This record gives sequence, C-alpha cells and structure tokens, in this order.
Amino acid sequence: MKKILLLMAIVLPFVFISCGDDKDEPVDDHDDHEYVDLGLPSGTLWATCNVGANAPEEYGDYFAWGETAPKNYYTEENYKWYRSDSVSSGYTKYSDDRLYGYNGFIDNKTELDLEDDAAYVNWGPSWRTPTTNQQKELIDKCTWTWTQRNGVNGLLATGPNGNTLFLPAAGMRWFESLFSQGEDGEYWSCTLYDCPFINCLYFAMTVEGYAHWGNNYPYIGQSVRAVRVQQN
Repeated sequence: MKKILLLMAIVLPFVFISCGDDKDEPVDDHDDHEYVDLGLPSGTLWATCNVGANAPEEYGDYFAWGETAPKNYYTEENYKWYRSDSVSSGYTKYSDDRLYGYNGFIDNKTELDLEDDAAYVNWGPSWRTPTTNQQKELIDKCTWTWTQRNGVNGLLATGPNGNTLFLPAAGMRWFESLFSQGEDGEYWSCTLYDCPFINCLYFAMTVEGYAHWGNNYPYIGQSVRAVRVQQN
C-alpha cells in the first residue's frame, strides 16, 4: 500500500471539552460540537474531537474517503465509488486518470462534494472535512508534542496563540482489522492527491511527535477531524 508520510496535528485546550455526536442529518448551525481557535493566519477553527467521538481522546469513527458512515469491512471491493465486473474495474467518482476510472471514467473532481463529506453529513452545515491547505497550515504554524491524554497516545498541537488541540493516535482500518492504534494517526483531507490516492495528515510515535503529509487509498478507514465554516 503506497503511502507518502505527511504531517498534521490537532490542537486541544487545557480545559476539558466534550464533543457531542448528533447523527441527525443535516444538523442545524446550533450544534453542540466544540471547536478551538488556534490563532492560525487563516482563522480556521478546528473541532476538538474526531467525528464520531464524544471526547478529545476518543478515536471516533473510521471512514473510507467519500463515504459518510463507518462499516465493519474496508476494502476496494466494497468501496462506494469503486466498481468491478466483467466489463471493467475502477473508480466511478473522483477520478482524474482514465487508467483508474471505471471503463475509462474521468470527472476531474478533486474535492469532496458535500453529500460525500463525513463531517458535513454527520455534524451539519457548520462543518467540513479540512482541505489540504488547512491541514498544511495546521502542521506548519503549530508546534507538536507526542503525549497522552487520559492514557491515550496522540499528538498535541500548540497554536500561535497558545491554545492547543489533541489528535489521538487512532490508527486505521483495512479489511476487518484495526492497525497501529496507539501508534499513529491518519486523518483525511477533502482533497484528492492523484487518483486513486487521497491527501491525509499522518503522524507516528516513532517520529517523536512530528506531523507529516501523506496519502492513502480512499477505501482505507481513517479518522476525520473537522473544521468549522466561518459564519458571516
């Protein structure tokens, strides 16, 4: 499985913050999901919990990219946007390469549609899966420390204004198995890297708290840490 290690982290305030997980869809703007202002140049506000979690140290749900519900089995064959039959095999959405598209399919979509965004669908219109640029800003503008929160390994990001965000090392799901929980974290962006790979933020215990950019196959189950849409 091809993977380019990239770095991303999430910041957690010192004061305990809980995250609700209302599954109604769509949720209105008066939701109860907490976020933190890290003092980033863009003003991006990051959720304090993973989608599917109720506390910052909880792992939350695992999503294949472009799917909006967790499942028990993660493979290419049961991925929503992949088709294989006697005619052809390949991706049926988010394809920028005819080599990987089903029967040569190409749509040149490079970012998730809202209906395929796990943050938007599960948490409502105030939330999105972050873009590659938002993850990159988080990585570049924060300082990172490998640490524990309530006994859970993860990465603590400290923003320019001193506020912090915690990203648990949730690992990933492939087939029916969970890999590297407590050892690394892999968080989707909403941005296609190069079909069939998707940009993600990656960190591991062995890199002593450094966050990296990376990419992975879209059918792998990974975490989503949402960003809040700025309200006018």
